[in-house]
Amino acid sequence: MRALLVGLSLLVAALFLASLLTGPADFGPLEGLAALIFGGDGPVPIVMHEIRLPRAILGLAVGAGLGLTGAAMQGYLRNPLAEPGLIGVSGMAALGAVIAIQTGLSLQAILALPAAALAGAALGVGLLVALAGPRGGSVTLILAGVAISSLAGAGTALVLNLSPNPYAANEIMFWLMGSLADRSMLHVWLALPPMLVGAALIRTTATGLDALTLGEAAATAMGVSPSALRLRLVAGVALIVGPATAVAGAVGFVGLVVPHILRPWVGARPSALLPASALGGAALLLAADIAVRLVIPERDLKLGVLTAIVGAPLFLHLIWKTRSGGRV
Repeated sequence: MRALLVGLSLLVAALFLASLLTGPADFGPLEGLAALIFGGDGPVPIVMHEIRLPRAILGLAVGAGLGLTGAAMQGYLRNPLAEPGLIGVSGMAALGAVIAIQTGLSLQAILALPAAALAGAALGVGLLVALAGPRGGSVTLILAGVAISSLAGAGTALVLNLSPNPYAANEIMFWLMGSLADRSMLHVWLALPPMLVGAALIRTTATGLDALTLGEAAATAMGVSPSALRLRLVAGVALIVGPATAVAGAVGFVGLVVPHILRPWVGARPSALLPASALGGAALLLAADIAVRLVIPERDLKLGVLTAIVGAPLFLHLIWKTRSGGRV
């Protein structure tokens, strides 16, 4: 386990450095690192501090958050097909961003779009708590999340359908594909604090998630409160997924794929899977963001498209193994 975490940490560090040094700007790696560390005048320090550094930090944070929340949701629901978007927060965040683009609010201020997405995520959490109730179980939580996701999807489709401006509709479609391009340190400071709070909340659920592997009755007998555990889990997932969607758009499959890949390496304990999935998610998203800058750079391949290309085949594999009665 320790060797896995060390290996993943080194991989994340290498990919973070590669993310800082990858891009179309015409300067070498050593020149870029010197500008990042020592600053100075000219375009190179601006590119490193204002373009590449925020993009790398967000790739690290969003990837780690999606991997962590995916492992937490799978541990709580005891279902390897669960993923962070299951509770509907990401869909509501996307709907808030879509409304901001359609109404022109996103043109008024640089943070108007992510702020609208965060407002949508907060509304989604409120609906989830109201629908699931304080004593509802995991099935109630899933049903409430599906209902909210359906509502958000219908709202997004309605906005696109009624959009009189083809340019706004085109911008909405591109935003929904997910990207870390053109992000600034303002986006980092908007997303990072709530994501760190959410990660801390999810970390407190580790013992309860381990107990849940024996069943809710056994976990209750061991002193775990299912309602308190669910409240901390939902709050943690919302504080991570909402800001992540607000700054990066809809990036799917990371929270589903990474825990599944790493589960055989950590055993059956959800608590051990949490830090491994956070590091694995960061590595996957950083690698994907580097790839979108190298694969067809002139066509602006979107981050969410690439993660879907990687994740969809594995998702189909999971469905097939579940259908055939095999172990996932």
